[in-house]
Amino acid sequence: MLYDQKIWVGTSADGAVCLLPKMANRHGLIAGATGTGKTVTLQVLAEGFSQLGVPVFLADVKGDLAGLAKPGERSEKIDARLEECGVTNFSFGQAPVAFWDVFGERGVPIRTTVSEMGPLLLSRMLGLNDTQAGVLHLVFRIADDEGMLLIDLKDLKAMLAYVGDNAQKYVLNYGNITKASVGSIQRAIAILEDQGGSYFFGEPALDLSDWLTRDENGAGTVNILAAERLFSKPNLYSTFLLWLLGELYELLPETGDKELPKMVFFFDEAHLLFNDCPKALMERIEQTVRLIRSKGVGVFFVTQNPMDVPSTVLSQLSARVQHALRAFTPAEQKTVRAAAQTFRQNPAFDTETALTQLRTGEALLSFLMEDGTPSVVQRATVLPPQSYIGAISDSLREPFVSTRVYYEKYGEAFDRESAYEILAARYMGEGVQQTQVVQPIAEPAAPVYAPQAEAAPAEPQYKPMTFSVYNPQTGAYEIKEIPQMQTPVYEQPQAAPQMETAPQVPAAGAQPPVLVWDPSVGQYVPQQAQQPQAQPQQAKPSIFEQAKETVSNAVNAIAGGQQAGTGKKQKSYAQQLMDSFAKSATTSAGRETGRTLTRNLLGIFGLSATGKRK
Repeated sequence: MLYDQKIWVGTSADGAVCLLPKMANRHGLIAGATGTGKTVTLQVLAEGFSQLGVPVFLADVKGDLAGLAKPGERSEKIDARLEECGVTNFSFGQAPVAFWDVFGERGVPIRTTVSEMGPLLLSRMLGLNDTQAGVLHLVFRIADDEGMLLIDLKDLKAMLAYVGDNAQKYVLNYGNITKASVGSIQRAIAILEDQGGSYFFGEPALDLSDWLTRDENGAGTVNILAAERLFSKPNLYSTFLLWLLGELYELLPETGDKELPKMVFFFDEAHLLFNDCPKALMERIEQTVRLIRSKGVGVFFVTQNPMDVPSTVLSQLSARVQHALRAFTPAEQKTVRAAAQTFRQNPAFDTETALTQLRTGEALLSFLMEDGTPSVVQRATVLPPQSYIGAISDSLREPFVSTRVYYEKYGEAFDRESAYEILAARYMGEGVQQTQVVQPIAEPAAPVYAPQAEAAPAEPQYKPMTFSVYNPQTGAYEIKEIPQMQTPVYEQPQAAPQMETAPQVPAAGAQPPVLVWDPSVGQYVPQQAQQPQAQPQQAKPSIFEQAKETVSNAVNAIAGGQQAGTGKKQKSYAQQLMDSFAKSATTSAGRETGRTLTRNLLGIFGLSATGKRK
């Protein structure tokens, strides 16, 4: 709501507390614990800038900022808040809004090219380390030097594969490029694609000048980024917002201080912008925040804890809206103390105590005055927004998406020739050149089959079935025919002559069932013929084993095999000699020696080699 061409934010004991529009490019901070009213404060500021004709961008991470597209509704709480703030000429209304969505689901699609994103922000999005980020910088430079456009992620993947395959070619001019680093980057890209990053890269790319518009009544367009899904990917969300800020800085010319800013950005959940932020990127953020003021752009960071913002950035934020902070732990009490010290103290109350006692909808406000000095901090009640508080239905959102001119421009994506197409054509050309020397192999002719007339099936003839019948009187099997059982017999067609084959030998032991006469029942009963089982044959011992056994028996007979006075068997000298003989006889070298020893030993006992006594 406006008050004397100033944005009326809240009312304190001293009266209305307003933000001067020309001081908005000095940036600001909206902080406070969850549920203390930060979203409503953001909505009030966005409405005020829009009514002044200033375009606004804000990220809607919960879906409730979409209520800017719908007029508010009167309620008891709204009436009580208006009465407390002393507002008498309040009216409900809506702001001209445009919904945007990286995924194209709840707004007009937002796209950019890989080249426009740049290696620094893309390294942050992919979560690369310093070595991998350095390789990515080299890939971007090689693509620029060779005139290859990097539009979408498939272009980047193709360029990475090309540089990895030809790494030795670029070592002297660009530096070392390892396949391990290229593989790590490819893996990070695959993860980004799974998170939906492929929706963000492509064409047509977003032209930020489409956000610097007003409606027919002169109100600035409120560009709302539907970030409910995007917010679940913190790296993608934060990098996207930083890219927007950087693109706006490069797009706008230097303007200096004007009565109205050209555009105001609200970055909700701002702590995600600085979490695990590389040093090079942090320096770029600080530089952008400092220098974008001269471009006429105001940036407001929205977060729960003011300490989430680095001190180098926090010192650049002049407009302060501080909602209640909780101090249940020593660390939280330290945060409250530090936040209170950033304000210009008001002798009417203790700032540190007030920070822990603020109600929902109350805030400590401090803005720059006409001379550029910060005002004394005021404890104020924030005004209610004129638009609807809360989310809207999809049926109400749809007309703001499909009927806007932006959808005709950005709704359909297209893919022009870029690095992927150039490299694919290059690989294809190399493949054709290599296969030109290969002669085609003639396919063999298909065999021709002459149709044959099908013969009519022959009529079967029947004859009695025959069985082998065991006759117990004769003890033999006899062939018997049983006329009661007939079997069909078909005339076999004369087959072509075939090569003679060996007769099939039935398996050993396999006998067909037979019919055996059973006198007790007076008929033949089928039984299985029993065959005698063959006894396993034992292997015949060799001549050396026989000789050993013969000599051993003879020696045992003489020596007794057992010494007197002991109950334990011990081998005699002759037995030990025979063991040595058996070991030597197993080899071809000792076989002749074995025969000689055998003859000599047998001669001792009066035996010849044939086992007869001499």
